[in-house]
Amino acid sequence: MGKFELMVLPYAAEALEPVISKETIAFHHGKHLAGYVNNLNGLLEGNPLAGLPLEEIVLKAEGGTLNNAGQILNHNLYFGQFCTPKTDNKPVGKLAEAIARDFGSFEAFKEEFQKKGATLFGSGWVWLSADKDGKLVITQEANAANPIQKGLKPLLTFDVWEHAYYLDYQNRRPDHLAALWQIIDWEVVESRLSK
Repeated sequence: MGKFELMVLPYAAEALEPVISKETIAFHHGKHLAGYVNNLNGLLEGNPLAGLPLEEIVLKAEGGTLNNAGQILNHNLYFGQFCTPKTDNKPVGKLAEAIARDFGSFEAFKEEFQKKGATLFGSGWVWLSADKDGKLVITQEANAANPIQKGLKPLLTFDVWEHAYYLDYQNRRPDHLAALWQIIDWEVVESRLSK
């Protein structure tokens, strides 16, 4: 009871190829994320935060507990937002309308999002989130930080830690970011917006 488990991917390990290889999924999900889950479970033994939902731990924890909980939350959102590659993959409906309203166009949003991901120094995440009024914002979050710590609702994220792309793209982070649009499951992102 109260132990966190490694999320089960909603697709086969090779389903995201060629955007993300089966080998990268094996390391990123099967080693990195599994490591964070094991570390957090160890850190929560005898900890007053044990038994709390992951989001609450991220909001209340410090140090290694925060880092591991944040990485689990971030990776669960990241791995949960993908589908098999599609050409001309774009959001529709309310999400598309909100992106056009707050960024001018989907293309302008993509350009800003990729730029924020490419220019984040070191390791971390670039996020699309909604504020308390429903306005969409892009943030850069270092290391294991998550937008919920700023009172935002996370909708979409690109992982810019090197382990997310190095096997497939080496040091070409911008190429990795540009390719990810093909595998975004916009229905998942929109469902996060409407929650």
